Amino acid sequence: MSTDSMADLRQTLRAFARERDWEQFQTPKNLVMALSGEVGELTEIFQWLTAEESAAVMEGGRSADVEDELADVLIYLVRLADVLGVDLVAAAQAKMIRNETRFPAAAVRGQATRSPDRSARDS
Repeated sequence: MSTDSMADLRQTLRAFARERDWEQFQTPKNLVMALSGEVGELTEIFQWLTAEESAAVMEGGRSADVEDELADVLIYLVRLADVLGVDLVAAAQAKMIRNETRFPAAAVRGQATRSPDRSARDS
């Protein structure tokens, strides 16, 4: 299986689910729950690491685990977006345009805090 684009990956995941008759189970609710679980598994890898250890995690013995969990997160995210009819690339591009306005580089450079006027929609 070779996937060169988000569209290819979406099609591969759609076919994978269809071939196993899993579409009936892959509801938005179930996919969000699965996505959350996979993010939790990724979080567990980093949970007690220092900042320095986390930056070097791919040089240690957990690199395969990190790759697997990142893949699981991406798989569930892409599948969820497909089921909901969301173009992830377009949504991310639109979000970055909004972020350019919300966080102008000259005003926020070097700051880790978020703007106090953020709305729930922009989270």
